[in-house]
Amino acid sequence: MHQELSKLSTVRTLPAWIRSLAEGDSRAFGKLIGALHTYHQAAIAPYWDHIQAQIEADRAVRGRALLDGGADALLSSLPPTMRWHAPVLEVDYPVDRDLHLDGRGLLLLPSFFCRRTPVTLQNPELTPVLVYPARHMSETAPVVPAAPRSLGKLVGHTRSAVLGSIGGGCTTSELARRVGVSAASASQHAGVLREAGLVLTLRNGSAVMHTLTPLGAALLRGGHRGQQRGARAQSSMPERSTPATM
Repeated sequence: MHQELSKLSTVRTLPAWIRSLAEGDSRAFGKLIGALHTYHQAAIAPYWDHIQAQIEADRAVRGRALLDGGADALLSSLPPTMRWHAPVLEVDYPVDRDLHLDGRGLLLLPSFFCRRTPVTLQNPELTPVLVYPARHMSETAPVVPAAPRSLGKLVGHTRSAVLGSIGGGCTTSELARRVGVSAASASQHAGVLREAGLVLTLRNGSAVMHTLTPLGAALLRGGHRGQQRGARAQSSMPERSTPATM
């Protein structure tokens, strides 16, 4: 930060409190850290599960594009502010500039808070980074605690299998094949899980991608731990002696 602020001070006049940061004033850093912590607790922490679910869903969509069509499909799947015309990725940016990778690769980072144009982070010694807006869907509002009625719908082996089969992300047709049900049934089960805040669904072209929310993943992990504890408890029980028969 000291290096970045010092560089910024060469092109514009900095306010006094920022100059203190640039000069390495520990008290100024302490105030900044305290302010950031307070802001995080008030504005970010209450919505963290929703933010994380959006990012993981976007990563699942990009990962699927990469697996299905390679780097070309991945770069073509990025938001409209980025356009892939091999071998050039055009990006809407506040200023006109060129970034040459020179064989260093490119790290793509979806951001929940990057709502307009992507941002590039570059260091000649490190891999260039492109921060782009994660996809925001109106139907994926911050998750609220599910009502008992919604949770009651989760009872049943099929729905549990659907939750476990979604894993790192899958389309409706893939989910249907994994569970052994029709596509309509898989879609209906995924919809119920989505209403309960356990699954997030994003549309990717003509298909939809289902991913687990942090709550869904935690519920799944808890179920596995419960089964393991039950198995250990059962295996540790002494065997009953069988009465002798006459």
